[in-house]
Amino acid sequence: MNSNILNRITNIQEKVKFSGSILVKENNKILTELSYGFANRSEQIKNSPYTRYGIASGCKLFTSIAICQLVEGGKLSFETKLEDCLNVRFPNFDKDITIHHLLTHTAGIPDYFDEEVMDNFEELWVKNPMYLMRNLEDFLPLFQNQPMKLKVGERFHYNNAGYILLGLIVEQASQHKFTEYIEENIFKKADMSSSGYFEFDSLPKHTACGYIDLPNGKWKTNIFSLPVKGGSDGGAFITVNDMVNLWDSLQNNQLLTEEFTNKLLTPYVRTNDKNSFYGYGVWIEKNDDEVFKYHVMGYDPGVSFHSAYYPKTSIKSVICSNKSEGAYDVMKEIEDEIVKQSF
Repeated sequence: MNSNILNRITNIQEKVKFSGSILVKENNKILTELSYGFANRSEQIKNSPYTRYGIASGCKLFTSIAICQLVEGGKLSFETKLEDCLNVRFPNFDKDITIHHLLTHTAGIPDYFDEEVMDNFEELWVKNPMYLMRNLEDFLPLFQNQPMKLKVGERFHYNNAGYILLGLIVEQASQHKFTEYIEENIFKKADMSSSGYFEFDSLPKHTACGYIDLPNGKWKTNIFSLPVKGGSDGGAFITVNDMVNLWDSLQNNQLLTEEFTNKLLTPYVRTNDKNSFYGYGVWIEKNDDEVFKYHVMGYDPGVSFHSAYYPKTSIKSVICSNKSEGAYDVMKEIEDEIVKQSF
């Protein structure tokens, strides 16, 4: 299967000009490990397995793990109401919103970037300078006083603002800054030694710049297209090996007990796609009554990311790209080969 995956990736890379790193492992065996393109185009520094990539919304999983840890530790419950665990006023929000609703995108609250009605994430920063967005509370004015979009529990509505609130809940319950909590209680425990929430104006070595390719053949970086520092709804940086370590840590109950790992990975709500469900911070795809994969994804200007764990085969895949597109195409080729060989 290794050579078949390699051939598929080579063919799609030539079509989409993929830039980034790819890792596919079956248990501890590496099936494919590849890198393409440049982490820094100006200096011609190539991407490698050690390159740190932004993963946009892929890190909602980290936020959900943090909440589950705090519930496991008795500091919260999934049924705790928003107004009882966060000292912030939301004058138009329903009083029945719980942590469970926020985790599963069913709270019905307005989003600061509503993907159902907005296309361009960069538009947000025209009136709200991205270089000022360094803390979770900086996002509150973007949605805090708006009316509810839906009734609580009405349906799945992918919502970044809900995960901002979850991050603030982590801060209040743990008495630590959100990013510090994640780095101490998830990254360290999962041996994600290269991962972190880095600021665009203070990036460590081996970090890829995100690139936006323009129609005229030119390009720009994404430093003026995203908040200067990521948080609980997105924006962490990882390596492909670190992400595999996270899946392994979840699978081995190193971050949560078996009971709470199972709660994290339970398909609570059907999403907008056939056979697709959402757990706590993780997408779940089922074939009939069997889970086909657990997966996370992230898209921002200059970022595309997909990672999945296929429980039937114990295969883990990670595709990190420092371009706005490409990760999905590579993921599909890898997945089609996994299905062909294993199902």
